[in-house]
Amino acid sequence: MAQKKMAIIASKGTLDWAYPPFILASTAAALGFQVQVFFTFYGLQLLKRDLASLKVSPLGNPGMPMKMPFGPGWFRGINWNIPNAVQAVIPGFESLATVLMKQTIKNKGVASIPELRGLCQEAEVTMIACQMTVDLFGMNTAEFIDGIHYGGAATFLEFAGESDVTLFM
Repeated sequence: MAQKKMAIIASKGTLDWAYPPFILASTAAALGFQVQVFFTFYGLQLLKRDLASLKVSPLGNPGMPMKMPFGPGWFRGINWNIPNAVQAVIPGFESLATVLMKQTIKNKGVASIPELRGLCQEAEVTMIACQMTVDLFGMNTAEFIDGIHYGGAATFLEFAGESDVTLFM
C-alpha cells in the first residue's frame, strides 16, 4: 500500500491562522502521511525564525468573539463580541487581542507555534517557501528557519496532484 500524502497551502500569517497548517501537518505526519506545506504570501511569516511578531487580527473576523482568560468565573464566561467599528478605532486593540489569545493558549496548555513547527520539522514535513512571493515581497531569506525548500507553484502542484488530501488555508 502506498504512503498517503497530504498537501497544504498556508497563505495566512497571523497567530490564529498559524495553528491549522502546523496542527494538521504534524498530525498527518504522526499518522504516517508524507506531508508538504507550501507557504505563500502572508503565510511566509510562519517560516521566520522569530515568531514573536505574530498577532491576532480580530477586525472583520466574525468568529473572533472570545472569552477572557482571567478573572472570576462570571467574567471569564462572557463572550466578548466587540463591534468592528470599535475595534478599528481603539489604538492597540490588535495587540490586546494577541495578548489575550496567547494567555488563553497558555491557560489551556495548547502547544505554541514554535513547538508545533518544531514537531513538523522533526517529522520531516517538507516546508516550501514560494519563491515568487519571497521575491515579490523582497523578503530576507536569512530570517527564515533552516531546512526549508524554495519553489514555485509547479513544485507544489506536482506533489499536490498525487496527494490524497489537499487543503488551502
